[in-house]
Formats: sequence, structure tokens, C-alpha cells
Amino acid sequence: MEKFYWFSIFAAANGFFLLLLAVNISMLRVKNKISYGDGGNKKLMKAIRVHCNGTEQVPIFGFAILALTLTNASNLTLSLLVVIFTVSRLIHAYGMLFRKHILRQIGAGVSYLSQVIAVIALLALIIKV
Repeated sequence: MEKFYWFSIFAAANGFFLLLLAVNISMLRVKNKISYGDGGNKKLMKAIRVHCNGTEQVPIFGFAILALTLTNASNLTLSLLVVIFTVSRLIHAYGMLFRKHILRQIGAGVSYLSQVIAVIALLALIIKV
């Protein structure tokens, strides 16, 4: 289990966060009596987009973290990547939901940077640089 510690932390934290975003959508649907689509409701549109963005980014990064785990990346590498990526997704979602454009940009940028670093670290482990 110790080997998969950071991957497990990643899966639990990001899975829970995506669940909260999905619950937010459901609550808005109930509150506004909208069963399908977004009904033209701007808050619901935004909530759906935030959740979709998370579901676009989290699985890809999860694969990279799993691959890094399986190729014996250091705990430092895994912990930094998992924590930084997870915090960046929280910042991004907050920025989108509460119209804080700079936080949305920072969250997106750090998410992308985390993914690039994860891929480079994985390639370095594979090539044994």
C-alpha cells in the first residue's frame, strides 16, 4: 500500500472534489427545476462547465501519477505533483465559480504545468536520464 500512497491520496482528494462539483450541479437542478441540459440558467451552465473541466483534467493526470508510481518515482516527486495539481484544480474551480478570472488562469496554468512536469519526469524515468 505504501507504494501507492500518493496515487491513493490523489484519487481520494480529486474524486471527492469532483463528487462535490457533481452535487453542486444536482442541487442547482433541483433548486431551479431543470432536469435536462442547463435550461439557460447561467449558474447551472457554469457549474456544469466547472465539473466538465475537472473530468477532462483529472483522469489524464491520474494516469501520469499512476505511471510514475509504477516506475518508482520518488515520494518527493509524487507528493509535490499530487499536492500542487490538486490545489491548482481547487483554485481553478473557485475562479470559475466565483468569477475570479486571475484565479481561473492561475489554476489552469499550474494544472498544465503539473501535467508537463509529470510527463517529463515519467520520460526521464523511462529513459533513465
